[in-house]
Amino acid sequence: MFIFEWLNNQLLRMEWLYNLVKLLVENVFGLSIQDRLGGSIHFYIYDVIKIFILLSVLIFTISYIQSFFPPERTRKILGRYKGVSANILGALLGTVTPFCSCSSIPLFIGFTSAGLPIGVTFSFLISSPLVDLASVILLASIFNWKIAIAYVAVGIVLAVIGGTIISKAKLEKYVEPFVFGNKILEVDQEELTTGERMEYARDQVLDIIKKVWLYILIGVGIGAAIHNWIPENIISAVLGQDKWYSVLLATLVGVPMYADIFGTLPIAEALVLKGVGIGTALSFMMAVTALSLPSMILLKKVVKMRLLAIFAGIVTLGILIIGYFFNAFGYLLM
Repeated sequence: MFIFEWLNNQLLRMEWLYNLVKLLVENVFGLSIQDRLGGSIHFYIYDVIKIFILLSVLIFTISYIQSFFPPERTRKILGRYKGVSANILGALLGTVTPFCSCSSIPLFIGFTSAGLPIGVTFSFLISSPLVDLASVILLASIFNWKIAIAYVAVGIVLAVIGGTIISKAKLEKYVEPFVFGNKILEVDQEELTTGERMEYARDQVLDIIKKVWLYILIGVGIGAAIHNWIPENIISAVLGQDKWYSVLLATLVGVPMYADIFGTLPIAEALVLKGVGIGTALSFMMAVTALSLPSMILLKKVVKMRLLAIFAGIVTLGILIIGYFFNAFGYLLM
């Protein structure tokens, strides 16, 4: 147990990095991390470096594993299953794809074009931006493993339930016709060498970092401001755990935003440190990643308004239920 705790603190929480940045702020900049300015600088440098290190290592590892499961092979695996089991597999597949909601939609089109039930593809579409292995590790590094695992569990359940409802409702007619008309080219997947897989994983790291770096910098900046500059009583007055509307407000605020989950994690961390309920913080994260306005606009290109509204309604209701549940029982996981 001691060894696991030490590894968790050094590899995930990166206490060594925390102490190095503390030395930088106090001995080089001449500031105290107990003060607002020093604390903000320390929070920003520490979180940015930690997130980029963890993200690079995790995306490389995940992408290397993914190189064995290209989209065509994945589609064939999904095609073997029917009903709820197919939705579960679609949701689990989404957890190992490090994509934001917008970049998940082309895969959604490909799976639907290939004849997979739309319920399965929607399970994938919900879980892909919401829950991935990299975000799980980052959640564990910020909060703890209990919170991270619980977040994954509820995210997968939401994806499975959402996809199952859409499947049972027979909503295929609300998918734009051109989606079904796309031709899928059957191509034998060439066996890649270890070097080629590592090159692919490296390219994936660079590609994803290019997409999310700005959101991370902005998200950590907002988190630093919340953590060090906004008084706790103001945040508690608006989003305090005792406020019945806090989850609803956090969800509504998150919807029009667009950021990767890696950019919202520092904000959630700062909110929880200020006394905001863990459910409220997670609801904000989920709304930003699963219901962002840009992804809804892009999804509108491939589905009709009724299906889009049903999808958004199911996910919103699920996020609210999850938020209130975590606010009520999350203390058991802290």
